[in-house]
Amino acid sequence: MTPTFDTLIHNASSWDSEKHSQDLALLFDNMMQIHAKTPYLINMAARRWMQQGDIIHLTDYVAQKGSAKHIAYATSKAALENLTLSFAQKLAPRIKVNSISPALIMFNESDDDAYREKARHKSILGTVPGEQEIVNACEFILASQHMTGQSIKLDGGRHLV
Repeated sequence: MTPTFDTLIHNASSWDSEKHSQDLALLFDNMMQIHAKTPYLINMAARRWMQQGDIIHLTDYVAQKGSAKHIAYATSKAALENLTLSFAQKLAPRIKVNSISPALIMFNESDDDAYREKARHKSILGTVPGEQEIVNACEFILASQHMTGQSIKLDGGRHLV
């Protein structure tokens, strides 16, 4: 019996930056491996096990904006946004492919109060919704029968600030 599934969510990520890297070529390759090449290969293979369903990519707010401090990261997340568009075309109508593009969702335990305050002020809502916001977006995508090739922006209104 061949295993099958109907939902695939790509959430692997690394937030490495140029500031902490001594090998920029390796940093770029690693970011592209994690955020673009691996999802590409998994999506290509998943076609064998998915008769219908959904693929969801977790990209990032910086995929559209860019980031001076995380250039390789932002570039690789932009590549993942393009994979959303390309696979939505390739796999339709059986498989819908969408993405979620979050900005600040939650803090790390080690984030200090100054960083937390600065980060909150980057969005017009100033909220830090927690991981349930991602779950809610996934549920919305999975409930939709008429959406593919789209990105849900979970940025708290950063583009308005």
